[in-house]
Amino acid sequence: MKSGNKVVMNMGILYARMLITMGISLYATRLVLTALGATDYGLFNLIAGLIAMLSFLNTAMATSTQRYLSFYQGKNDLSMQKRVFSNSLVLHVGIGILIVAGLEIAGLFLFNGFLNIPQDRIHIAQLIYHFMSVTVFFTVVAVPFTGSLVAHENMLWVAVVNVVETLLKLGIAYLLYIVAQDKLAVYGLLTAGISIISFLMYAIYCFRKYEDCTLKGVFAVDTKLMKELSSFAGWNLFGSLCSLGRAEGLAILLNIFLGTVVNAAFGIANQVAAQLNFFSFTLLRAINPQIMKSEGADNREKMLRLSMIGSKFGFFLLAFVAVPCIFEMNTILNLWLTKVPEYTVVFCSLMLCATLINQLTIGLQSAVQATGKVKAYQMVVGSVLLLALPLAYVLLKLGYPPYYVFIGYCVVELIACTLRLFFLKSIAGLSITLYFSNVIYKIIIPLCLLTLSCYLSVSYLHFELRFLFTGISGVLVFATSIYLFGLCEDEKSFLKKMIPTLIDKWHANKQLKHT
Repeated sequence: MKSGNKVVMNMGILYARMLITMGISLYATRLVLTALGATDYGLFNLIAGLIAMLSFLNTAMATSTQRYLSFYQGKNDLSMQKRVFSNSLVLHVGIGILIVAGLEIAGLFLFNGFLNIPQDRIHIAQLIYHFMSVTVFFTVVAVPFTGSLVAHENMLWVAVVNVVETLLKLGIAYLLYIVAQDKLAVYGLLTAGISIISFLMYAIYCFRKYEDCTLKGVFAVDTKLMKELSSFAGWNLFGSLCSLGRAEGLAILLNIFLGTVVNAAFGIANQVAAQLNFFSFTLLRAINPQIMKSEGADNREKMLRLSMIGSKFGFFLLAFVAVPCIFEMNTILNLWLTKVPEYTVVFCSLMLCATLINQLTIGLQSAVQATGKVKAYQMVVGSVLLLALPLAYVLLKLGYPPYYVFIGYCVVELIACTLRLFFLKSIAGLSITLYFSNVIYKIIIPLCLLTLSCYLSVSYLHFELRFLFTGISGVLVFATSIYLFGLCEDEKSFLKKMIPTLIDKWHANKQLKHT
């Protein structure tokens, strides 16, 4: 019960963060798109699109540090926690240097006629690429600190740093309207500066707050632990780079076949999916430490149960917003952006479909991480994700419309989800029958009712603010159907106990303020 309340409290903090950052980020994107124009905005997303995905890379790599810290917290071993942090810091500094070196070497070839970039913008594109390298380095080096914060279930400081980042991005967006220099170059430089500020905020806080975050032992590397951390982080990095490679590879293919304006549509689709994915990512970030600690405490049954809860509720939380958005995408984009690039509506809708598919096994990914057996899993699933690239090339080469690329993306995502099920069955003894019973079957009826509600709204209602009605009615129908058809008995029982507890705490805090 105590762990459940901690998860709920952290979810509340992260959701408050999400509501603040999502609104500001979407508005800032509108300002940046207007200031830069579709061509320069598309160019930025082509060259520095990795920046938009770095939050995902950071999270994926932080799993390594967080997994081991949470694991040894479950065993109440402070000495090992200190060794994990110091060795992880050394490891990620090394990884950051290697990634930057790789990016800079790759940059020598990308700008030598490979990318479809206007000749007068190649110099600026190269400059943006260097700024991206700086951003990558500081994001990677910040990983041990973010991993430590998550392991300690301190979502408050994570939320504070994210809000500061978002406010700085908004400030940059306004600044673009008044600078006399090349706006794209200024945007790249200041965006890189945000990563440095974030790193300093994480590092200073962790060193002051946590006993296990220490530089003692940094120069006395534990060879065995470093090898274990390197293997775990390396394979996690491989999986993350496969996902990033898929996104960047698709951006490059779309650029080669169709030019930078389509990259603007792809960049907006990525941002919409990333922003809405916060709804489910928030739950996963709150529940992940409990998954890792359960495995460290040799309670695998609880670990698997939590991973299934993460998958089901992650899907629910994303679907709440994503499904109404898919039906009202055209209206939403026209309200958000002053000018919507071609293909943006269909790109955004299909990208959200792919993200929903991914959510079906999002908790199982954490369960695999908790076991520590990630090599074969990342090798196979990561390689499958990259199949989206040759499939996209064939479709574009045969002359199919660009949105077929995203249909192929959805198919590959579904294959990856299936593989995760079988891997977790082999690694941790997951019952696939129990997974379908607790997750898939519980999702079907609420999803069908939500889809039907949204379909009826857009088909038979026609007035200016219909998108609000579609969203609100869809949420009400979905929430009711989740309670009636989507919850297992133990989840209903927990919900019934949790709500009075939270109300009592709220009343107690209120009385304390009055005394």
